[in-house]
Amino acid sequence: MPAILQYEFMLRALAGGTLVGVLGPMLGMFIVLRRFSLIADTLAHVALMGVAIGLATKTFPSAAAVASASLGAILVEQLRSRGRLPGDVAMAVVLYGSLAFAVVVIGIARGFNVDLFSFLFGSILSVSPLDLWLLAGLTVAVALFVAVFFVDLAQIALDDDLARVSGVRTGLLNLALAVLTGATISLSMRVVGVLLVGAMLVIPVLVGLRLARGLRAAVGTAIVVGVVSVLSGLAFAFYSDVSAGGAIVLTALAILALSHAWVALRRRDGAFLPFGGR
Repeated sequence: MPAILQYEFMLRALAGGTLVGVLGPMLGMFIVLRRFSLIADTLAHVALMGVAIGLATKTFPSAAAVASASLGAILVEQLRSRGRLPGDVAMAVVLYGSLAFAVVVIGIARGFNVDLFSFLFGSILSVSPLDLWLLAGLTVAVALFVAVFFVDLAQIALDDDLARVSGVRTGLLNLALAVLTGATISLSMRVVGVLLVGAMLVIPVLVGLRLARGLRAAVGTAIVVGVVSVLSGLAFAFYSDVSAGGAIVLTALAILALSHAWVALRRRDGAFLPFGGR
């Protein structure tokens, strides 16, 4: 048996990483198509504020992160949808506001500690059975949400105004998508870390759009890339004793580079280019 499978904490990390690899691209596809990728970083910083509050008040940090990210997602969506602020400005306001609040709370709590650093950069040692159950439950909820509303989500992602005219409940679906994204980011921090979790919502999606033919195939390809990136990155981190979060994202970037090289080679040979290959 490989050494990586002989440790219980690594089995938990691999299981949690697999769930993160599925969750991120499944939601990220609709975020990227809407050119709303920076919401991942915004909600990651909002989640960090929740973690800081949780650690300062000695409550469950993951629950505080989910609650904070969900509220942040609702705030961003309300500011954007009601036209009070453009989408990028709304995200910037929430991002900097939550980051400033987190810094103040961290200062009051007398600085950084080991627990906070595990959220910032990810820690395979920190993935608990409770984290796995929460991730599994969220994965089921997101999969059902995407399966039931796939067509509507695709319409919103490609043309929000046309979808609204066509009778799609754009406001409710956008809000649900934002809240689920916030929950995904909050629960994925243990594996990838706050500073890198947004990458798992974006990079596998770019590969899927580059290689796949059709939106459903692009989602499936992105999920495969996400899972492969996480598992390969965790294995590399285990045997090389490097940061797991960094190794995962670098693996995803390497796959993205290979996908671009493959499409360029196919274009030179005059072969058919799929969904994102033009």
